[in-house]
Amino acid sequence: MTTTSKIRIAAAPISWGVCEVPGWGRVLEAATVLGEMARLGVAATELGPPGYLPRDPARLRELLARHSLTLVGGFLAVVMHTGQEKALAEAGESAALLAACGAEVLVLAAATGLDGYDERPELTGAEWATLIGTAGKIRDLAARHGLRTVLHPHVGTHVERRAEVERFLADSDLALCLDTGHLMIGGTDPAELAGRHPDRVGHVHLKDVRGELAAEVRAGRLGYTEAVGRGLYVPLGEGDVDVAAMVRSVQSAGYGGWYVLEQDTALGEASPDDRPRRDAERSLAFLTKITE
Repeated sequence: MTTTSKIRIAAAPISWGVCEVPGWGRVLEAATVLGEMARLGVAATELGPPGYLPRDPARLRELLARHSLTLVGGFLAVVMHTGQEKALAEAGESAALLAACGAEVLVLAAATGLDGYDERPELTGAEWATLIGTAGKIRDLAARHGLRTVLHPHVGTHVERRAEVERFLADSDLALCLDTGHLMIGGTDPAELAGRHPDRVGHVHLKDVRGELAAEVRAGRLGYTEAVGRGLYVPLGEGDVDVAAMVRSVQSAGYGGWYVLEQDTALGEASPDDRPRRDAERSLAFLTKITE
């Protein structure tokens, strides 16, 4: 298989505990996070939550260049089932920034409008149709900026469970962000999904999760935030996602995009600052092993 020097590996600030959810945990300085990415040999990063990195394109480009990083894209969770104008305005702002800094992809999630990812109301048929329509308009808007848009199935959003992923694939022509952790938590085998829909894999987030905690979240017995705090995510190869099978599947189908190390992490007051770096280092070592 292709070696890691030839597959494109990026990172994301969430792996260092930087999250848009209020009260998620301690947030490390951007210079610390980007510096550790660079020292690990990672070539690129996603943007992180709005406001974490500079929103001024010139300042952002300078900061990334200082750490020899390029920008892959950015995650944007917006409410798409109602208030379409607001969603388009938020997406337009993000797309303009991403494009100005050389990014390739807008990673879109169907937010509920509630804080965090622990609750989500069910949608009506009309709301689902609005969600699909809004996603298409965001795709067109991002394309005018030269960006691809992918839909990210994500815990606590309106595209989370297996049935919703399949429904989205049937109702929309957007490609997916194949997030190995969130798909498994929602009840979808990422390798099997990639095998059935190779042409719909537009971006990859690599995660590994502990299956027993994922099952608790899926069953509604454990909130997502608490599960993350209990160690839901582990370095690649140390959990229950068959990351190697998924990588083989998308590689054999001709996927040439980014593989983003993106482990949702929350840093408590007692969490050592070097834990995210150590976990990322172990994940990179696993990737090297399975792709050499």
